[in-house]
Amino acid sequence: MVGIDRADGGWLGAEARAQYAALASLRWALLKNGLRSIKGKFEVGASAVAYAIYAVMGLGFGFGAGITAYLLVSNGEWRFLPVLFWALCFAWQTIPVMLASFQEQFDLNILLRFPVRFGSYYLLWVVFGLADVSTILGGLCCLGIWIGITIVRPGLFAWTALSLAVFAAFNILLARAVFAWLDRWLAQRKTREILGGVFMVAMLGLQLLNPALHHRRRLPRDATPDQIVAEAQDYQQAKALLKARYEPLVETVDAVQMWFPPGLAASTLGQASEHQHGLALGALGLLGLYGLGAGGLLARRLRAEYRGENLGVAPSRKMEQRRAGGWILDGSGPVAAVMEKELRTLLRTLPLLYAIGAPLLMMIIFSSAFLRGGGSSSGHVFAFALPIAVAYALLGFSQMFYNNLGAEGSGIQVYFLSPTPIRTVLLAKNLFHFALVVLIALVAGTLTSLRLGIPGGAMVAATGAWLLFALPTNLAAGDVLSLTMAYRVNPGRISRQRGSQANAILSLLIQLGVIGSGVVVFFLGWYWGNVWLAVPVFLTLSAGAVFAWMRVLRNADGIANQRRDSLIATLMKTE
Repeated sequence: MVGIDRADGGWLGAEARAQYAALASLRWALLKNGLRSIKGKFEVGASAVAYAIYAVMGLGFGFGAGITAYLLVSNGEWRFLPVLFWALCFAWQTIPVMLASFQEQFDLNILLRFPVRFGSYYLLWVVFGLADVSTILGGLCCLGIWIGITIVRPGLFAWTALSLAVFAAFNILLARAVFAWLDRWLAQRKTREILGGVFMVAMLGLQLLNPALHHRRRLPRDATPDQIVAEAQDYQQAKALLKARYEPLVETVDAVQMWFPPGLAASTLGQASEHQHGLALGALGLLGLYGLGAGGLLARRLRAEYRGENLGVAPSRKMEQRRAGGWILDGSGPVAAVMEKELRTLLRTLPLLYAIGAPLLMMIIFSSAFLRGGGSSSGHVFAFALPIAVAYALLGFSQMFYNNLGAEGSGIQVYFLSPTPIRTVLLAKNLFHFALVVLIALVAGTLTSLRLGIPGGAMVAATGAWLLFALPTNLAAGDVLSLTMAYRVNPGRISRQRGSQANAILSLLIQLGVIGSGVVVFFLGWYWGNVWLAVPVFLTLSAGAVFAWMRVLRNADGIANQRRDSLIATLMKTE
C-alpha cells in the first residue's frame, strides 16, 4: 500500500493533482446543473444565506475573542489566557456535532470506487473539512485573537500567528477524527445504543448537577439591614472557606491543563512574551505532536474504510432469532403498521432521540435560571413558563415534521408499489408525531410546573389551544416539504448526511412564524389582563390549520406521483 501511495509522486504527484482537478470540476458541474431547476436555485440561495449567517456569527465570536485577548494581554494576565483557548477548543469540537444535521455534507466514500491513493483520500477528507461551520467560526476566532494580541504586543506577531496556526490545525484534524470515529460507533446498532445511553445519562447528570452548583440562599423581600449585613458576612466567610479548600485543587488543574493543546498554545505565547524562546519552541513542538496524534487517529479510521470496511445497521442473526412474536399492532391496518414502524425507527435513531429529549433536560436549566432570578413568589414573572416550555419542546421535532420520509431509504419504493395511498402513509406518520408531541409537551409542562409552580387554568387552556394550532400547521407544512424537499437520513451517522439547506431554512421560518404568532396573541391577552381571550383566537386559527392539513393530505398522492422519480432518486442514493 505504501508503495502505491508513493508511485507517480504520491498524493501531490501529477496523477493525484489530476484527480483533485477532476473532483473540483465535478463539484462545479453539480452546482451548475443544480441551478437548472427551481429547487436547485433555492438550495444554492439557502446555502448562501446559511453561510452568511455563520460568517456573521463567526465575526461576532472573533470580535469577542479578540477583545478578550486584548484585555488579558494589555493587563498582563497571561495566566488566564488558557481559559480563552480552552473555550475555543471546546466550541470547535462541539459545534460540528450540534450542527451536523443542518449542514449538507459531501460523502467522500464514493471516491473509494475509483483508484484513489490513500494519501489523496486523506488529504481530501481534511480539505473538505475546511468548509465546516466549526472551521469558519474557529478560524475567525483565531484571527480575532491574533489581532488582539498583536495590537498590544507587535513583537509577538510571528509567534502568535505560528501558535494559532498549529492550534487551528490540531482542532481541524481532531474534529474530523471525532466525526469519523462517531460514524464508526454509530454504524452498528449495538454500539449506537450503548453510546446513546452513555450520552443521555451524561447529559442528564450534568443537568441534575446544575441546581446544586447554583444553589444559593435568598433573602426575603422585606429583609432588614441587619439580615442583609449578616448574609454578606456569611457569604464572605463561605467564599474564604471555599478558596482555602479548593485553591490547591485549582492550582493542580492549572498545572495539568498546561500539558494539553489549549494550555500549550497559551504557554507558547506567554513564554515568548518573556523572551524564553527555547521553552516556547518546546511547547509549540509538543502542540504539533498533539496535531500529529489527531491526524493519526483520523488516518487509522480512514485506513479501515480505505481497505473496504463497511459496517451496516442490519440486525444480526442472533437478534432476529431473539425476537419473539410479531408486531405489537400486527393485523391492525396500514395506519397502525406505519405508526409502529415509526416508533421502532425512532428508538434506533440517536440524533432524533437527542433532539426530542434535549428540551426535557433543558427544562431543568431554564427553571433553575428562573429560580435564581427571584423565586416563584412573583407569579407574573413565571406566568408564561408553561407555553415557553411547550414551544421549546416542539422545536425538537423539526426534522421529524419536515423530513418525515428521510429515514425510509430504499423503502420508499414499497410505498409506491403497495396499494396503500401515500396520504395514508403521511396520515399515519402525522398521527404518530401528534401523539408523541402531546406526550413530550405533557412531560415538559409537568416538569416546569413542578419546578416553577402550577399555572392558572387560563394559561393551561391557552397553551393547549396554541398547541392545537401549532401542530396541524407544522404537520401540513412538513408534509409539503417532505414531498418536495426530502433528503436521506442515515440513523447510523452524524456527519455526511445529505441535508437540505432550503428545507432547514424554510422549516425554521415556519417554526418561528408559528411561535411568533403565539407570542403576539399571548402578549395581547396579558396586555388586556385576560389570558382567556387567547383561547378563542387560537381555536379559530387551529380550525384553519386543520383545514389546510386536510387539503395537503388530500393532494398528497398527486404531489407524490409528480415527484416520484425525484423522491426515489434522492432517498435511494448510495452512501
